[in-house]
Amino acid sequence: MVALGGRGLSRERVVRGIDIKKHHVKKGNRTAPKSEDPYLLLLVKLYRFLARRTDSSFNKVILRRLFQSKINRPPLSLSRITKEASASPDFENKVIVQVGTVTDDIRFITIPKLTIAALRFTRSAKERIVAAGGEALTLDQLALRAPTGSNTILLRGKRTAREAVKHFGMGPHKHRKPYTISKGRKFERGRGRRKSRGFKV
Repeated sequence: MVALGGRGLSRERVVRGIDIKKHHVKKGNRTAPKSEDPYLLLLVKLYRFLARRTDSSFNKVILRRLFQSKINRPPLSLSRITKEASASPDFENKVIVQVGTVTDDIRFITIPKLTIAALRFTRSAKERIVAAGGEALTLDQLALRAPTGSNTILLRGKRTAREAVKHFGMGPHKHRKPYTISKGRKFERGRGRRKSRGFKV
């Protein structure tokens, strides 16, 4: 703000300039998937239309998730889907939506009758869903059944469940998993605990 002097003027005017630091900075958000999978590109075209022509934020969320990388589309197992969906009332009459892969869990003995829409299913997961009397829908079938996302439960897998995440931020006193060849007396025992392990603060 610059004050105008003389003749008792107290008005102030704003001096505008070019933001040199942030000039021509691209947004990091994806506007299309990196993958060239024709089915995925058709789904993007479908949900881009639905996001534009409906007032539903559900379609906007699905579209944004279709753009994401595989790391950001983590899988969901049948046991986790059942656990999370069962918190919702009348979940057996709703469509559970996962923009990613649905996997089987052999530790989960009996699964309820579920209707699940996902980007893809593993073979055993799909067989178990159908055997329990449920349905395994594709996302284009979901668009016909619930174009605005009504009567659906939208779930997402845990992004930090990958093995690699356990090693991120490695350092002393960080409680991160070390990259050791093996466990034993001769392999990196208790680093950071005592001087004999070559640890310095």
